[in-house]
Amino acid sequence: MTSRRLLLLQVLAMLAIRIAAGHVLIDGVLDKSHYYGGTVHTFQVYIPDQYDGKRPAALYLGLDGVLLDAPEVIDSLIAAGKMPATIGVFLQPGLVKASDGTVLRYNRCYEFDSTSDYFARFLEEEVLPAVEQMKTPRGKSIRLSRRPADRMISGLSSGGIAAFNAAWHRPDLFGKVFTGVGTFVAMRGGNDLQALVRKTEPLPLRVYLQDGSNDVWNPLFGHWYEGNQMLASALRFAGYDMQCDWSDGGHNVKRATQIFPQVMEWMWRDWDRPEHIVGKTQNDFLQALLVEDDNGWTRISGGVDKVPVTRVIYPDLTTVAWSQGEDENYVWQFILQDSKLTCGEPFYWLHNDDPSESLEVRSITFDGGGNLWVATRMGIQICDQNGRVRAILRLPQGCSPVNEIIIGNGTVTLSTEDATWQRRFNVTAPTPGVRPPSQGQG
Repeated sequence: MTSRRLLLLQVLAMLAIRIAAGHVLIDGVLDKSHYYGGTVHTFQVYIPDQYDGKRPAALYLGLDGVLLDAPEVIDSLIAAGKMPATIGVFLQPGLVKASDGTVLRYNRCYEFDSTSDYFARFLEEEVLPAVEQMKTPRGKSIRLSRRPADRMISGLSSGGIAAFNAAWHRPDLFGKVFTGVGTFVAMRGGNDLQALVRKTEPLPLRVYLQDGSNDVWNPLFGHWYEGNQMLASALRFAGYDMQCDWSDGGHNVKRATQIFPQVMEWMWRDWDRPEHIVGKTQNDFLQALLVEDDNGWTRISGGVDKVPVTRVIYPDLTTVAWSQGEDENYVWQFILQDSKLTCGEPFYWLHNDDPSESLEVRSITFDGGGNLWVATRMGIQICDQNGRVRAILRLPQGCSPVNEIIIGNGTVTLSTEDATWQRRFNVTAPTPGVRPPSQGQG
């Protein structure tokens, strides 16, 4: 056999493998980051043969690179019409290297296990724009759908909590999330997520959790399996569209890889539907507050530049709530006696999903039931008469810091420097001099 003919057969073989695989993978590097300075992130972009560049594709974002036989599974489902043409992005966590290539810092735990919205912003502002600047081997532009229901994020272990956090903070970016053997334990606050899910109004997310009873990677931080079960319980309580897979497996990719085809079929079962349905929470405080057929926050006018309201008097004029600093995660309560403030306590305790950042406690106010509404970086936290957060309301997307919360009868208005927002709630305005019904000591 001549060398020319052998080379031709090798080329044909490679082409056949590519055609049989149904996709191509393109390598990418992100070596400059505003969010994670000095890091280098490598990634691969999966492009199915069905992508023609004429319309935006769905998105599958997999963390820690290519796992779960994801390209082959997506190939199969696209070919069977069970999911749309989808661009895959397989991202590795960041590394900081010396000039000789020595790794000075592994950034995975910081990027993936942190519970703030930092990683989600990194994906939105740096990773995905870098992908959309690339071209397919056929010269087609990569275009990604902006519909959350067309976007899925997936990860295992620390990648699992990162996937959940990205969708949790930014349901406008991702509507579907799969997490396997996720680290919902006390490494960087992941153990608190189940509490936040129970208290926060439900989001239009579809969630699938996988773990095994022998998953205890490091007992120092907690029990992986119990952490996943607690999050699953919270998601059910909060009304999410969710599924679980529990087994006797350990901390590995084996079980997640086995069930991944079924996971993807469940995730994309109605992929032509424009959006996911928001469930109904079992949080009785939120149930009483939320309005049927609510359209969310509506911008009603421009912004107002004013000093934030940080001190308010209880409706019956007996106590005062006073926020004494944006960096505190509590609001003080004082007893008002003879026009003097006495018996001060850091009474109203608030959640902070990222202790490395200020909670940015801003405006506060009471409603007619004696509940304290507190505007923070992570949303409107509503404390009952005993100082406990019972509900968390999401702020409008892109909302600047809130300077004033105005409680009306049936409405709540947020005033910021950029815009004034309003939303309907089952709420009453406080009546000066009237004591709200007591909620007891709880």
